[in-house]
Amino acid sequence: MSSPSPTRSAEYKRRFAIAACTAKWAVTMTKVRIRQAVVNAPFPRWHFISFVGTTGVESRGVVDMIAVRKDHSTPQDGLKRGDALQIILIQVKGGSAANPTSEDAARLRLVARLHNASEVLLAAWKKGRAARFFSMRPEAATGEPGWIEVPELTRIFCNAAN
Repeated sequence: MSSPSPTRSAEYKRRFAIAACTAKWAVTMTKVRIRQAVVNAPFPRWHFISFVGTTGVESRGVVDMIAVRKDHSTPQDGLKRGDALQIILIQVKGGSAANPTSEDAARLRLVARLHNASEVLLAAWKKGRAARFFSMRPEAATGEPGWIEVPELTRIFCNAAN
């Protein structure tokens, strides 16, 4: 029996390159889908920040992208209108990537609490289809799925306080 070689096979490198390309497209198509949903939304606009590593592909961490905008609702004491931010955390999955684990969900909940995020979303994209979005349940009960499909993005991105 031959031992595995210490270098990566050509097939491994090819598949890794495909996965990296799919991840980039998944982030791009997630942004496109959100922008399509909010095209008629009033001011303020959402801004997107993607987290990529030094090689241009996804970096470490459970959050792949955030959507942020100024919060123009009635301010809390000591703040003026527009001082606060609305933050939505987004984890992006492309192609045949596995769904987030329960550990990922727990980490996402912690990060959301830490940054006072208004929503946590999972965006799933497959080539040839529009990205699908799922909202994280506040706390999933045993046996319940941790994610609920969001049929209309306007519910999240247009109904938040302005």
